[in-house]
Amino acid sequence: MKILLLKIKEAAFSVLPVMLIVLILYFTPLVSLTVTELTAFLVGCVMLVAGVGLFNLGADMAMSPMGEYIGSGLSKSRKMLLLLGVSFVMGLMITVAEPDLSVLAGQVSAMVKGIVLISVVGAGVGLFLLLSVIRTVKGKPLPQLLMFFYLSLFALVAVLLISGGDGFTALAFDSGGVTTGPVTVPFIMALGIGIASTAGRSKSAENNFGSIALCSVGPVLAVVLIGIFSKGNISYSLPDYSVESQLGAQIFQTVIHTMGEVALALALISVSFFVLQFTVLKLPWKKLLSIVLGIVYTFIGLVIFMVAVKIGFMPVGFKLGQELATGNHPAFLVGFGFVVGMATVLAEPAVHVLNKQVENVTGGMVSKRSMMIALCIGVGVSIALSLIRIIFDFSILYYLIPGYIISLGLSLLVPGVYTAIAFDSGGVASGPLTSSFILPFAIGVCAVTQGAGKVPSDAFGVVAMVAMTPLITIQLLGFRAVASGALRKRRALSRIYKADDEQIIEFD
Repeated sequence: MKILLLKIKEAAFSVLPVMLIVLILYFTPLVSLTVTELTAFLVGCVMLVAGVGLFNLGADMAMSPMGEYIGSGLSKSRKMLLLLGVSFVMGLMITVAEPDLSVLAGQVSAMVKGIVLISVVGAGVGLFLLLSVIRTVKGKPLPQLLMFFYLSLFALVAVLLISGGDGFTALAFDSGGVTTGPVTVPFIMALGIGIASTAGRSKSAENNFGSIALCSVGPVLAVVLIGIFSKGNISYSLPDYSVESQLGAQIFQTVIHTMGEVALALALISVSFFVLQFTVLKLPWKKLLSIVLGIVYTFIGLVIFMVAVKIGFMPVGFKLGQELATGNHPAFLVGFGFVVGMATVLAEPAVHVLNKQVENVTGGMVSKRSMMIALCIGVGVSIALSLIRIIFDFSILYYLIPGYIISLGLSLLVPGVYTAIAFDSGGVASGPLTSSFILPFAIGVCAVTQGAGKVPSDAFGVVAMVAMTPLITIQLLGFRAVASGALRKRRALSRIYKADDEQIIEFD
């Protein structure tokens, strides 16, 4: 119980900034939130705190241990083909069950059938999780792999543009962000850590990370290939974001639907784990009971979290975007986007899982505090840049191409562990709160400034931006660490030389 209360306390501090921003706006003439909307939002905040607290406890007890046990257990069995096969199947199944991907697929069904998009994206994640396992076992450096795959990706994007499939670009990069959700992140990261601890040839901290980074590339490549070989246009109709549409009988439907989505996601992982448990792992019953309890906590926490954002956060996010875009200077809108982006990342459940694992694996070299600051700045900048793109109506490639060039360039200058953590963080930061609060906010802004018809090309892509900017900020954190280390070394050498000079003078 003490651990749960500690998790809830941490979650409360995370949600507090977003809640304060909305409360301050409520008492200003900038927006006209109704009492019903404010009440739904505040209730959503309370639910969010409880949900994130329970989820984090469940992730510690179940999701992370399951991934680590599977990774280390299969590695110890020395059955490489079994390890690769399980990795592919787990990557595929987890992605197919990811709620964020289903939401995205439903909004672009006229362009590509939902089942096709989900299946192809799932195959992309499974294939790149398999490649990630091979990288971990062989101890191959991540930057070179990322360089190769991203250069290949942008070459295919060029082919996509030539073939007239520009509408797929934002969708492709958004797909890479939504596939790394709150269920998949702790599992995939722990799987990589488990494999690295038992079968990895390289024992450096860098080898523990990078799985999320590679798994984020697979969906983008998959959707770009769909765009190249298919024809169609994105069909988009503005959803009803009003709070009233979520009240009454709709609440019950939302809860049931959310429970089904979360249950499916957890069931696919759990069934696979227990099959491996009785065939390969054979863990003691005490550990199994802890995992079962953790799965229950994860289920309850995720259901509460998802219901909270659907009922309280999506309507308020959309209305804030609409009203702040009406009659306010673009500079104010962009500044507000930066602030709300920084605040939102604090409440993403998977971010806290990543930060804790990073601090543990690196032995405190990369602290949770420095990680959170870098992520907050990165996400804040990404929302600000996304709003500039919406206001001035230009292609997302004007951001993505130079952004990834800078990211890949930095990977050649900083320690590999920072590159691996940075690319993992990009996938983690673009979690359910981004798609349930930031995306509706961007859609609201776009509906006012450019019209609802521009939402697919202008508002979509905000998830991709949230996934990209942490790549730069966290690697800059590594660059700063390298520069500080070099400066300390020069100062130490200077003191040694000075001491030697003084001894020589005394000797003379």
